[in-house]
Amino acid sequence: MLRGFYTAAAGMIAQQRRQEMLSNNIANINTPGYKADQSSLRTFPSMLLERMDSNGKTPLTIPGQKQSGQLATGVYMQEAIPNFVQGDMQESGVNTDLALVQGSVPIDKKTGKPGSLFYMVETAAGETRYTRNGHFAVDAKNNLVTADGNYVLDTNGKNITVSDENFTVNGEGVILDHGRNAGRLGVALITNPMDLVKEGNGLLKLQGTQKLGSATANPQVAYQVKQGFVERSNVDAEQSMTDMMEAYRSFEANQKVLQAYDRSMEKAANEVGKIG
Repeated sequence: MLRGFYTAAAGMIAQQRRQEMLSNNIANINTPGYKADQSSLRTFPSMLLERMDSNGKTPLTIPGQKQSGQLATGVYMQEAIPNFVQGDMQESGVNTDLALVQGSVPIDKKTGKPGSLFYMVETAAGETRYTRNGHFAVDAKNNLVTADGNYVLDTNGKNITVSDENFTVNGEGVILDHGRNAGRLGVALITNPMDLVKEGNGLLKLQGTQKLGSATANPQVAYQVKQGFVERSNVDAEQSMTDMMEAYRSFEANQKVLQAYDRSMEKAANEVGKIG
């Protein structure tokens, strides 16, 4: 009985975490460049049941006896995997909004899937991070920054400085500031996006000590920068709501199973074996 109790509880915890992930996706549906998370559910290792006789011997030591079979011990949400598919482009009319439209990229030999392109930014701690959120601005020191104040980097890993917001950007990401070449937007290529982990506020961090290669120097990469546009979130609102209802119903079903086990345990404790 207790085995089923814990299996139902594990199912409730897994669906609760899945609901939290889906709620976060829906909350970021209007966040530019946001990549939706997808859940990965796995089962705990199965148990092989064996019947024991009154002497404590297992069936393997008793001639003619067989094993009872396997028992699953529940599920858990192993991880949330980002979906790096490009979102739709939306015209904003804001001069500092720069959407990165991904064209052809190399195929990763290990995964068989195409890589992804990202803007390179620098945090206040001086660390390089990556983002698809092109909703930029110009700070008080005339640096091109993200909405959170992180510096947007050029192809040389340096801050981009402009006179004001009235600059132009061509399709290759070259910034012209009143006729002056202010640099080219730094675009990084990663062949396996799953090596990136979310750090919050639209930033992605590369695991390990390796560095991403430059997309501008790679002849196999094609992309376009569109000024006055932003890349929308790739969250599918209808599918996310459907998945949330499914997760809620699974949570509710496991809850009813758990309540049934609880009533059985209560009856076993209070009524079974009762004298008089």
